[in-house]
Amino acid sequence: MFKTLAASTKGYRLPMLATPLFIVGEVVMEILIPLVMAQIINVGMAGEGDLAYIWRRGALMVALAFLSLLFGVLAGRSAAVGAMGFAKNLRARLFGKIQELSFGRLDQFGSGSLITRLTTDVTNTQMALMMALRILFRAPFMLVCAAAMAFYINSRLALIFLAALPLLAGAIFLIFSRAFGLFQLLLARYDQLNARTQENLTAIRVVKAFVRGDFEIDAFNKKVDELRQASFRAEGLMILTMPVMQLVMYGCMLAAAWFGGNMIIAGDMLQGDLMSFISYVSQILMSVMMIAMIAVNLILSRASVSRIVEVLAADSGMIEPAPADVEPAAAGREGEIIFENVSFSYPDGEEALQNINLRIAPGETVGIIGGTGSGKSTLVQLIPRLYDATGGRVLVGGRDVRRQRLAGLRANVSIVMQKNLLFSGTIAENLRWGNPQASQAELEEACRQAAIHDFVASLPAGYQTVLGQGGVNLSGGQKQRLCIARALLRKAPVIILDDSTSAVDTATDKQIRRALAENLTASGRVTTLIVAQRITSVMEADKIVVLDGGRIDGVGTHAELLAGNHIYQEVYYSQQEGDEEIAG
Repeated sequence: MFKTLAASTKGYRLPMLATPLFIVGEVVMEILIPLVMAQIINVGMAGEGDLAYIWRRGALMVALAFLSLLFGVLAGRSAAVGAMGFAKNLRARLFGKIQELSFGRLDQFGSGSLITRLTTDVTNTQMALMMALRILFRAPFMLVCAAAMAFYINSRLALIFLAALPLLAGAIFLIFSRAFGLFQLLLARYDQLNARTQENLTAIRVVKAFVRGDFEIDAFNKKVDELRQASFRAEGLMILTMPVMQLVMYGCMLAAAWFGGNMIIAGDMLQGDLMSFISYVSQILMSVMMIAMIAVNLILSRASVSRIVEVLAADSGMIEPAPADVEPAAAGREGEIIFENVSFSYPDGEEALQNINLRIAPGETVGIIGGTGSGKSTLVQLIPRLYDATGGRVLVGGRDVRRQRLAGLRANVSIVMQKNLLFSGTIAENLRWGNPQASQAELEEACRQAAIHDFVASLPAGYQTVLGQGGVNLSGGQKQRLCIARALLRKAPVIILDDSTSAVDTATDKQIRRALAENLTASGRVTTLIVAQRITSVMEADKIVVLDGGRIDGVGTHAELLAGNHIYQEVYYSQQEGDEEIAG
């Protein structure tokens, strides 16, 4: 676990190593101060007093206090620099790892949990490291040094705090034994709260449209209350143990004052020695309390660290082939797609595809239709390896997708997802996700093919119009067409349109299909897969695949399927009746 995290210290190991050195200086200065104070009382204030001696020792105490403060500041700064640098590296590694995870792995973790791990868990780990660099080294070192000085001054009186140590050790053991599970539950509650918050903010327009604000507020308050209860249970150990530890500490100080006072009366101890002894006892017990405090933070960080390492150690779900296993490109087969006995099941066991056999020739336009849940989107997502087939194999360009480099495979497949995703920034910046080097003329041509150029040109800032997060200032149809244009800019041998014209009217849909036919498929350069609900979107395709329950029910042209496929006939005539009703 800690070996996994050690890589994140790169570039910040020097300040981390310097922190213990500064702490040694700080503790040594603090240990010497009570000793000098005892000398002032025992020597400088004995008899008629030696004012010059008091001034000299007083100046030494000030110097020691100043040096202790200086070392403390340096230790705090170096610990903060090291911990913050570690957190920066850890977040970067964690975010980079998330980018590598397959859809299946992302589904397993959940977006809310990943956000918690990137924020709360990394912050907990950062704070624990900063405290560990200072307190975890300082407290034991101070404990040993102060105990040595206490025994040096009066070994009999030092037995007092030895009697208290079992009670303090018991309190620390209680924290260690019970806190980990409670803090794991606390972090799980953070996951649930983040997931609920993210879902609500993403769908805030739906919430307002259905006047469900009060319902969402109640649901949010429930999650907050669950988090509060988990926090109280986790922090309850500290509420119980810290007062007990303070009681033991103050009891030890009172006992030292009582027995030490009797020793002074009996002439067995000097007043200055008693005062310095009490200071050392205070340092000893304070060190024990600091160890207890860091124990709690280490337990919390252990829960956080385990969740972070779980992501860092997870396989991506998309194993890259070794260089020796990469198949060479097959000349003349660019754009060819073959499914050989392909099956696919989601991690929860739901079977989405069964025994799919299909060949798509280079340059073909293929329509894919079927009812909701028939496996249309799952089928096309196997092509760029967004998911891996659980049975059979998928070949793109004549090569098994598992024996191609992911970057190269996905560079040859351009996909427009069912859910239209745009990013904060200008329209031009969003379009250039498809091709960072695209010229302005290429942007405009892609937008013409997607039937969106006239709209963009009509905006005051044109292609430099700034979009809100997720493209909130655009309609659904406008976002779809910009996503299509972005995919076209990629100029890949395979383009997949996953129900990507569902939010546009039939006239615009026809315009987009005509542009695609003229500029892409007519030249034979691009293989096009169109997943659609409307038969009008696919009826001009070279062939149409009908899916039902994860199986292929029929393959053929529009005329062939209309003549002999029951499902296709049913969908076609029901849509024809619907169009007639709308027209009427």
